[in-house]
Amino acid sequence: MANHGYIARDGKNLSAQDVTRGLKACYGLSSPHAYFLAYVGFIMLRKIGRIPLYEISKHNAIEHNASLVHHDTPEGQKFAPIEIDPTLVDALCADVKPSAKDVEAKSESGERFLMNFEDVAKARIRREKECGPIDSVHAEIARGEMAIILGVWEVKTKTKTGIPMEYFRRWISEERLPDGWKPDHTQGLRDVIKRSKAIRAAAEALKKEES
Repeated sequence: MANHGYIARDGKNLSAQDVTRGLKACYGLSSPHAYFLAYVGFIMLRKIGRIPLYEISKHNAIEHNASLVHHDTPEGQKFAPIEIDPTLVDALCADVKPSAKDVEAKSESGERFLMNFEDVAKARIRREKECGPIDSVHAEIARGEMAIILGVWEVKTKTKTGIPMEYFRRWISEERLPDGWKPDHTQGLRDVIKRSKAIRAAAEALKKEES
């Protein structure tokens, strides 16, 4: 949000109300949804008043290990690494089916390379195998983060419902939105809960297949 000016670009002196406004303007979240995320986030950080943006990376508050594109917090460190690892981005994109190569082969028919809740579930399983499992609260946060973005750009093709990977890759690797894009619908808390449950169910199904 800071990269696009929805919150202070320098990431300093942010209030929960600033974050609420940013979530609504940037991602089209409903007022109750945005208020919930912002104010519960401040409670989890144990902060009152204004904070710098880097506080969000405080380890085991909102932030958690087994991030899809960040490395785990080193032992004894208070804050998680903020650098995005391109190798992890590539691995995340490789979790999506069909592959980019498959879609390119079908480009003349108008197929799009989409990520859906099953792809997210696959990625979450992979990262927790690599890093170890996370607790139930942070697992819910991890699913919720992706459930939100799945609702922001959801489109449908003949074979799949999901978000365009060209949008997602830029967002996850550069922390930037598509050029000229603005929210075209409002996303409520119940919408996100529904998608989060779908991610969880898909992960459980995949684990059963592997066992």
